[in-house]
Amino acid sequence: MQRAVNRGDFPRSTPRKARYTVAVSEPDRQFEVSDSESGHRLDRFLADRLELSRSAVRRLLARGAVSVDQKVVAESAKGQNLHAGSSIGVAPFARPEDERALPDTDAEFVVLAEGDGWLAIDKPAGVAVHPLRVDETGTLLNFLMARSPQTHGVGEGGLRSGVVHRIDVDTSGVVLFATHEASWQRIRGAFAAHQVQKHYRAIVSGHLHGEGTIEVGLVTARHRPARVRVVSESEAERARGVRVSGMRWRSVALLDGATLVDVHPRTGFLHQIRVTLAHMGYPVVGDKTYGPQSRPITAPRHMLHAARATLEEIDAHSPDPPDFAEMLHQLAVEP
Repeated sequence: MQRAVNRGDFPRSTPRKARYTVAVSEPDRQFEVSDSESGHRLDRFLADRLELSRSAVRRLLARGAVSVDQKVVAESAKGQNLHAGSSIGVAPFARPEDERALPDTDAEFVVLAEGDGWLAIDKPAGVAVHPLRVDETGTLLNFLMARSPQTHGVGEGGLRSGVVHRIDVDTSGVVLFATHEASWQRIRGAFAAHQVQKHYRAIVSGHLHGEGTIEVGLVTARHRPARVRVVSESEAERARGVRVSGMRWRSVALLDGATLVDVHPRTGFLHQIRVTLAHMGYPVVGDKTYGPQSRPITAPRHMLHAARATLEEIDAHSPDPPDFAEMLHQLAVEP
């Protein structure tokens, strides 16, 4: 059953009060830095000892769960070099795979398509795919947990249960979820093999003519807030974490100082479409990260919309959301 949504009703930064507490799966721990670990960064040491990702370690630091020589340290201490014999304490915590997203019966989103073990949800701009904290609601996953609670534990589990791919918070459109493990494995594998056909619509600054394909090397230049940059061929040979990303593009309509463009990314990488279009000289209208734009156009967010995703029996289509349609109307050139 499809349900209507009031787009933008659930801001990312305003979690509702948690309705239950996640069980703690790890006891209080104490570690002593060995001679071989002397000089290691604190976040690396904890990631190795606790078998956690660096991001999970940063979250422990951010909530004051880590102490060094009986002194609680903050997230800014993640790069601190340790000395042999130092005592590292970690307060009880729930492992990421044991965390559970709250079922949000108040959240209402449109289900675009549904099949055996999967469904596609229409994500409004400003709404996150999944929560970052156990007390956060209003995301697509919170809605899904109320609708299909069996999704918990699928795939990566925890606060990413059932998530097979993500799009930026301010990007609207199709997001696929798996509600059963076998479906998650199949769809996630298809994304990794570049078998999912993805169609985006973007309004870019400037007049972009024709059509073409482009491949660029991308690297994450900053994590919080995220920023990606294009690297040169010579830099790509020596830089770490470089991903070659490719996409096809086609100019659909010339607007007043802008262009409506169809984009079909072959690969998937953080901010791939936005940074590539900006590299071409045609940044997405409203994109504050990858400007500046030759002619600033006021927009409520970056004008990028995930319009369609197809894979075998999956075919989910999201119509232009109201803000995207209104921007096209405002920039329309009279015949």
